[in-house]
Amino acid sequence: MGKGGGCIFSKKRSTIEASDQDLADPVRDAPVQNQIENSLFQEESKKLKVFIVFYSMYGHVECLAKRMKKGVDSIDGVEGFLYRVPETLPMDVLEQMRVPQKEDELPSVSVDDLVEADGLLFGFPTRFGSMASQMKAFFDSTAHLWEQQRLAGVPAGFFVSTGTQGGGQETTAWTAITQLAHHGMVYVPIGYTFGAGMFKMDSIGGGSPYGAGVYSGDGTREPSETELALAEHQGRYMAGIVKRFATPRNN
Repeated sequence: MGKGGGCIFSKKRSTIEASDQDLADPVRDAPVQNQIENSLFQEESKKLKVFIVFYSMYGHVECLAKRMKKGVDSIDGVEGFLYRVPETLPMDVLEQMRVPQKEDELPSVSVDDLVEADGLLFGFPTRFGSMASQMKAFFDSTAHLWEQQRLAGVPAGFFVSTGTQGGGQETTAWTAITQLAHHGMVYVPIGYTFGAGMFKMDSIGGGSPYGAGVYSGDGTREPSETELALAEHQGRYMAGIVKRFATPRNN
């Protein structure tokens, strides 16, 4: 045991003296406490951010998005954030389409929010094999980011909803890749990394190598557990990719 180590008091000071000096001193200890708090704050602020940006009319894409955030958050050092894309249809049209009211706690995304992300996951329903106009309108509003290539190099992926099995589980995602290409973003498909769950034939289920997916049917079908699990896997997979290749963006 080294000099002055362990539980042996130094011969040059009494037990009383040692106890007095070892008592906590709020004034003396304040700088140390501040350092600890600042360190914890810096550690939290260093977390990589994955923004899950989606448009959901009847709630199917939203279900995937929330489960996807769970997957992102499961990776240490990465945090997921949910954002809605602004609605473009007037309220009277939405009422005629019997679109349910959206939850207020989820914020609407602005174009400039995107530059704060270390990774992006975009979710949307299909319209004739390509993304819904609400999501397309949002991408169309990113021109000033494109001019400066502010999103170049950012990993990004897609997840979708279709009404039927042949309604665009793959085409809805791959026709959206042009949006990433013009921004210089890095497309991250999931491939078959979900494993056996992507080969099940005993029940219908959305999703493809391009990303998670869900079948909405006439709007009343709820996502299956397999579809939700695939969404969670995609969130976890994207978070791992971001953590492996990205560093926190300083803007």
